[in-house]
Amino acid sequence: MVNIGNMYGPDFTFLGIPRCDLDKPESYKGADVIIVGAPIDSGTSYRSGAKMGPQAIRMGDYLPHDAERPHLSMRIDPLQKLKIFDAGDLLMPGGDLVSSLKVLEAATEKISKAGAIAVVLGGDHSIASADVTGIANHLGRGKVSMIHFDAHADTGEDQFGALIGHGTPMRRLIESGSVRGDRFLQLGLRGYWPDDATLKWMAGKGMMIGRWFGTYLLPSLDIDQRLKLIVAIQGLSFLVFWASDIALVSFIALFFVGFGTSMQFALSTLRLLRFGANKPDLAIGKASWGAGIAIALSPFFLGFLADKFGIVNAFLMVPAIVICAFVIVVLLPSDHEVEKR
Repeated sequence: MVNIGNMYGPDFTFLGIPRCDLDKPESYKGADVIIVGAPIDSGTSYRSGAKMGPQAIRMGDYLPHDAERPHLSMRIDPLQKLKIFDAGDLLMPGGDLVSSLKVLEAATEKISKAGAIAVVLGGDHSIASADVTGIANHLGRGKVSMIHFDAHADTGEDQFGALIGHGTPMRRLIESGSVRGDRFLQLGLRGYWPDDATLKWMAGKGMMIGRWFGTYLLPSLDIDQRLKLIVAIQGLSFLVFWASDIALVSFIALFFVGFGTSMQFALSTLRLLRFGANKPDLAIGKASWGAGIAIALSPFFLGFLADKFGIVNAFLMVPAIVICAFVIVVLLPSDHEVEKR
């Protein structure tokens, strides 16, 4: 295994932390976390440049790289409390994606065997099939659970005929047995993909809850009915979270709040298009403008309420806003607006 510092550009470590060499176990003995760069973007289909990611992440902080970053509220400096090392970039030539990913797989397996957490700086999404496989090789295939934050499922059968690419890593993980489909939690999916064939494959592998809800239940409702259902679930879930003092119940309630948020994006967009008088760009632009104002003002409004009523009571503004959203959807049905036009 070859560590070469930064593969592209000047050689320095993340925030100035100590470096290590994965070929020299004594250099990372007792490590809690090992950072490693995976500078490759040969798996991309449209936009290259992700191979510069590890370099950009390491140099992104404009403060002195002094291996210190205390947390303001917790008064803990994780860079001091934990033994964190930077192993530099792996040698991952762009001309041989398959071999390069094998290098990454071996690296994360070695880090896992050392009892440390691997933090991988990518790199396009093809690296996910390698870094997770390396950890599964050590901990046991099928024993690793995956939380996947992404706009796309990355479960494609192939990418322009190639089995390895940025759109296929989650499928490769499941097919290889490294991760079971029923131990995947995917958050943030949106857009036009996956297609029906891919969704059926995902369902057959146990990736079912969100797919069943979105693919089989919701199509029986129109857009406004779907949005009202989602908003109602969010509001009730937040009230459960706010009122509960049981950690597990609160966590489950927050899951459904986030689940609703992920589905609101697509449904709200479709609703806006119906109000857009055949001007989708204008509709989306106005939505972005409105969302920007709301995001900018919400913290100030929350702070005002917290000063007046206390921080716990202030968060009741969330279900209040949810109720307002529900009422707006009821009073301004999109179908009615389309008929008028």
